[in-house]
Amino acid sequence: MLVFNSEMHLLTFIFIILEFGMLVFYQLPHYLSQPQDRSRLYYLLLLGLLLFYNITGGLFPDPDIPIDVKIQNIIAYGSGFLMASYFPYFFYKSLNLESLRFHALYGVPLFLILPYLVFFVCFYELSGDLQATIKWGMLVPFLYSFLILWAILRAIRLKYKQEDRQGFPLNQWEAVSVYCAVLPWVCMTAFAYFHIAQWIEVLFTNLGFVLVTIVFMLHHIRRQRRLLVSFQQLSAQPRGDKCFKDNLIRYRFSARESEIIGLLREGLDKKTVAERLFISPATVSRHVQNIYCKASVGTRIELLRKLEKCEQSVAR
Repeated sequence: MLVFNSEMHLLTFIFIILEFGMLVFYQLPHYLSQPQDRSRLYYLLLLGLLLFYNITGGLFPDPDIPIDVKIQNIIAYGSGFLMASYFPYFFYKSLNLESLRFHALYGVPLFLILPYLVFFVCFYELSGDLQATIKWGMLVPFLYSFLILWAILRAIRLKYKQEDRQGFPLNQWEAVSVYCAVLPWVCMTAFAYFHIAQWIEVLFTNLGFVLVTIVFMLHHIRRQRRLLVSFQQLSAQPRGDKCFKDNLIRYRFSARESEIIGLLREGLDKKTVAERLFISPATVSRHVQNIYCKASVGTRIELLRKLEKCEQSVAR
C-alpha cells in the first residue's frame, strides 16, 4: 500500500514516523543534556542517516516529483551506500572495535564510496543506463560486503569478553543481537542487485536498526547501573581532601567549576546542582563538559577517581 499518491510504501512511512519521533523527542534531548556522551552522538548520526535513507528510498524515483529522475536515482542509491558505509564506522567508534579501523577509515571509501561515485554518479549520468549501472556498480560492493561482514562479526566476537571504552563488556545476548542487526545492512547490495521489493528491503534493514537500538539502550542502562555502583563504592571510601583540593588547583578549575565538582562529589545530579546554585541545568551541563575536558575524563567516576589520587605528577 502506497501513501500520499507517492512511491512510498505504508511500512516505510510508519518507520519514518517512529524514527523521527525517536530522534527529535528522545535521543536529541538526551544528547544535548550530556554532549560528552560520544556514543550517543554516533547513534544520532546513524538514526539521521537511516531517516534520510528511508525518505529518499521510499519517495524516489517518482516522475511526478519536479526533480530529474537521474538525480533522484543517484540520491536514492547514494543514501543506501552512505548508510551501509557508516555502519562499520559506527561500530568502530561506539563499541571501540579497533580491528575495524582499516575498514571504517580506508576500506569503506575505497570499496563502497568510490564505486558509487564512479558508476552511480559518473557512468549513470553519462549513459543513463540504470540496469548497467547496478550490474557493474554493485559488483565490488557486493564482494566487499562479505569481507566487511566477516570483519564486523570477528571484531564483535573478539570484543565479547573484553571491555568497551568505558570499561563494560558486551554480554552474549548483545553480541548475538549485533550479529543479526549487521546482516541486513551488509546485504543491501544484494537487495539492490536483485531488485527486492521496497517493503521487504525496508523491513529487514529497519529491523536491523531496531536491534542496534535495543542493544545500544540496554548496554547504556547496564553501564549506568555499573557506574552507580562504582560511585557508591567510591563514596564509601575515605576521602583524601587535601589531595582533592590540590588537584583542583593543578587542573586549574575555576571557582564555579570547583563548586560544581564538590556538589557532584556529594552524589547530586545535575538538576539538583542547578537548583543548589540557582543556575540552569544547561549551564551546569556546559560546566561539566568543560570540567571533563580539562581533566581528560568522560564520566563522573573517572573525574572523582583522578581528583582524589594523591599524585604529585598530575598534568598541569
